[in-house]
Amino acid sequence: MPKVDQFESVFKSAVRTPFAHETPVLERVVIVSDLNDSAAASLCASVQQFAGSHGAQAQWLTAAADDTRSVAGLLQVVESTAPNLVVAYRNVYTEAWQWPHSLGRHLDILTQATDTPVLVLPHPLDTEVFAQALAAPTTVMAVTSHLVGDSALVNQGAAFAPDKGKLLLAHVEDDATFERYIDTISKIPAIDTAVARETILAQLLKEPSDYIDAVRAGLASARPELTVTGVVESGHRVGEYRRLVESNSIDLLVLHTKDDGQDAMHGVAYPLAVEMRSIPLLML
Repeated sequence: MPKVDQFESVFKSAVRTPFAHETPVLERVVIVSDLNDSAAASLCASVQQFAGSHGAQAQWLTAAADDTRSVAGLLQVVESTAPNLVVAYRNVYTEAWQWPHSLGRHLDILTQATDTPVLVLPHPLDTEVFAQALAAPTTVMAVTSHLVGDSALVNQGAAFAPDKGKLLLAHVEDDATFERYIDTISKIPAIDTAVARETILAQLLKEPSDYIDAVRAGLASARPELTVTGVVESGHRVGEYRRLVESNSIDLLVLHTKDDGQDAMHGVAYPLAVEMRSIPLLML
């Protein structure tokens, strides 16, 4: 390798992406449900407790069931109220909550057709799971396929994590994708496959690890009582994230759902959202 290229590689390797802390604004929250008035009011009160200090100054609105029964009506309510957060539960306006195969058409469209974060809850008829899910969270996990530089994801997770709580930042490199590239590299005589495997994986894991260090340092002054930890590894993404949720007793999972290149939900977000049925999800 030419010395100029070596110098450039060393320089780039030393550059670390900064973390920018900013507490997300939560001025207005809209609750969407197909419950009667008293049950909807009870749901709103429970979600307020779940949000804790993050929602203390917010205006909480309960949308009338008739106004959001259709998807068009739901989108109109979101547009007219301009909330910072929409709260709904799985399979709202359907009876499909018993089958673990979808979020329901309202949430499928809402998470893609608007830029508003959506807090997705278990269905109220799943009574035991629902009650446990709305207990005040202590451990929040934010997951992404590209953690580096994702200050928005981290800040949303931190906002819902209470003081003296925990924020877990998880980054999993997909091992199947990595192996496909290594297999291609193995067919190029000019590249040492063993060296490539070791150095590429090390760099892929180093960058999110460095970013987690930056997050920890950035939140240390703003949220000194919040414990920030990180997990950076390779593996099967959905399986690893599911394992991390279970082994760390996660109370809230924060993830992106948008993909600029497609109308469907982003990356592993949909399989995770469908499978993680017992805890709330904050879908950005």
